[in-house]
Amino acid sequence: MREESEIFDFTRTSDACIKCGRCIPVCTIHRINPDETTSPRGFIDLLGAYERGELDLDETAKDIFESCFLCTACTEVCPNSLPTDMLIEEVRRDIADRYGIAWFKRAFFLLLRHRWLMDAMMKLGYTFRTCAFSEEPRKGGMLPRFRLPIIKSARLLPSLAKTSFLNTYPENIPQGKGRRVAIFIGCLANYNYTGIGDSLLYILKELEIDAFIPKAQKCCSAPAYFTGDFYTVEKLAKENIEYFESFIDDVEAIIIPEATCSAMIKHDWEIFFRNRAMELWADRAKRVSQKIYMATEWLEKHTELSSLLEERGATMAETVTYHDACHARKVQGIYKEPRKLLGYNYRISEMSEAGRCCGFGGVTMQTEKYHLAKAAGAPKAAMIEESGADIVSAECSACRMQISASLHARESEVIFKNPIELIADALKKGKREE
Repeated sequence: MREESEIFDFTRTSDACIKCGRCIPVCTIHRINPDETTSPRGFIDLLGAYERGELDLDETAKDIFESCFLCTACTEVCPNSLPTDMLIEEVRRDIADRYGIAWFKRAFFLLLRHRWLMDAMMKLGYTFRTCAFSEEPRKGGMLPRFRLPIIKSARLLPSLAKTSFLNTYPENIPQGKGRRVAIFIGCLANYNYTGIGDSLLYILKELEIDAFIPKAQKCCSAPAYFTGDFYTVEKLAKENIEYFESFIDDVEAIIIPEATCSAMIKHDWEIFFRNRAMELWADRAKRVSQKIYMATEWLEKHTELSSLLEERGATMAETVTYHDACHARKVQGIYKEPRKLLGYNYRISEMSEAGRCCGFGGVTMQTEKYHLAKAAGAPKAAMIEESGADIVSAECSACRMQISASLHARESEVIFKNPIELIADALKKGKREE
């Protein structure tokens, strides 16, 4: 394993790149903008030049480094396992320091740092949402009634819940025979796609497993990390680690129905602190990570859910195609578990490139560079439609937001559901039919 000092030595990494080109065909940005500078080996060359003082971090360089989707496709195929994504995350910190962070991003990250403030803003947004948006309930989203700053009028956005998941349920939900898990819900599932948390609690109830909902949990900090706001990353990670340590010995696992959140907590927190020479915090992050699981991973490996779905789950009429979220398959190696669980009750029709990035890409890509996200999302939506499925599923609400918008742009009838929601639907229908 490489030392962290080697990982973040841009020149050393640039020298290690053998320029074999394996990364080119899978690179999300290169597929829609076939320019050598916006390819993994182009990024690596430029980063080496920047470190050596041969490249100024000017507006052109800023634009290039902000065009990476951080999908990790290049790292998956690289024969030298070069961490291109982590290098770009580091240089984005330098970009943020030099050029600042746009006001709307700073406002968003402020909300992420203060749960009470986010709760208030989301409640206000729900109350007045119909003034600016029209609901699309079947697609789980809403459309702007007119052009808004940064938001195009035809773009499907996530709906707002009347009450967040964390504010809906009590902290402790005893419903079993002694087993107990904690739930980290993620921001989009907390405020927008609340059916995910409802479904996860239903599954745990059917498995007779107690649920603990830590009410003081904060954002995992992934949006800030991918943008270069390392102040917010450090603050949120430290607060979450201290909070998790207060209950981690009392639960079997902290389960997360979100690929990006689980990857950030399980993988990126430790790397972030080690690269800042905060070894104590890195060790604490590593200890916490031992109990972090994506929800389908834990349910498939550590419970009797498979048997329950075989015995009590209904045969569902819908056909499902599964999208492998980048932070699930590429970062955590999780792709078999959700398919296995869904396969008991649904017909699965694989799309042509299940692992191709959907094009979400983070806050910058969803705002200032949405034209790139839109271009990356179009071929993914086409693959989904070509699969013949009624539903596309992935354990990632960021992918849900992006794919739903891409499908809407094609006027597609395919809808998106988290696998946790689909599993709960099968159990509920089976119970009704008993």
